[in-house]
Amino acid sequence: MTYCGKRAPYPLFIYMEGKRALVVGAGKVAERKIATLREYGASVHVVAPDATPKIQEWAHAHLIQWTPRAYESGDISDAFLVFAATSSTQVNKQVFLDAEAHNCLCNVVDVPVLCNCIVPSLMRRGDLQIAVSSGGAAPTVAKHIRHTLEAQYPAYWEEYVRVLGELRTLIKQRVEGDAVNRTPLFEAVAQAGLEKRVEQGEQLDIYALYDEIVAPLLHSSERGHRRARFYADSQDVNCANSQEGSAR
Repeated sequence: MTYCGKRAPYPLFIYMEGKRALVVGAGKVAERKIATLREYGASVHVVAPDATPKIQEWAHAHLIQWTPRAYESGDISDAFLVFAATSSTQVNKQVFLDAEAHNCLCNVVDVPVLCNCIVPSLMRRGDLQIAVSSGGAAPTVAKHIRHTLEAQYPAYWEEYVRVLGELRTLIKQRVEGDAVNRTPLFEAVAQAGLEKRVEQGEQLDIYALYDEIVAPLLHSSERGHRRARFYADSQDVNCANSQEGSAR
């Protein structure tokens, strides 16, 4: 489990909402990194003497912060995550060394030995995200696997996962108890054939699905509990009558 003398990276998803991300460099590669960081809600600071038209457009619209000069070590002081995407090996190495000194997550694009975190190849369908990484050893293989996953989970899976998520939330709101009580309901929803209905374009109503799938299970369970209580009460009565007869 090693590559470039390192152990395989620990897989982890990070919420970037409001977190400071520093991008050193402002070419096409940096532009793609910035676009993704913005999508995930990061506060992006770009440091580079020049920038692509798109990066300049974002900066002028105050969607990102751009400092039009060469990188300085102090730029990294308040960063949570750092990307180095310059054409200078010396600058990229300095960014990594500074990030390590400040305990920042750092990725130098296409230089695994100068990374303490890896950006995986990502298949995304709304809230469903499947990340694939070779730890930098074989990125083309990871990309191929991602394409395979994209074919396996088509675009409608975004809506399917949304429906499952909202139905799960509704169950947690309406059904008392812990996860043990709710797990059979979640499993019933997962096995209810909703994927095919979404694929066929059916507009699914969460409350109607609850009445269709979940409510009958709850009613059936309640009837079972009532029968069990009736049986237990009957046994108690029979036992009491038997004891009374013996006493006579």
